[in-house]
Amino acid sequence: MRRHRATGRSAMSTPAFEDRPPLTEHVNAYDERHLPTYLRLLDAADEGADWREVVAVIFGIDPESEPERAKIIHESHLARARWMSAAGYRQLLGTRAQ
Repeated sequence: MRRHRATGRSAMSTPAFEDRPPLTEHVNAYDERHLPTYLRLLDAADEGADWREVVAVIFGIDPESEPERAKIIHESHLARARWMSAAGYRQLLGTRAQ
């Protein structure tokens, strides 16, 4: 099984990701699969981590060889993570409470 150099995690243990998460008004299946990713992004942002290191560790993308893509991936997923922490989580709690 292939392991990511930066994370040491197997490729199968990291959910597949898009360059930009689907932007919907409701939590979607992509969001649910990527909750751990979103939490890691929020933690890294709170710690002031450099976005290049974050994208390399979390997504396995080399920001030196793919700078534009790396920036898009980081910014779009962090924005979605922030939306989830501000609004989306309420939807998750509501569906689990039913």
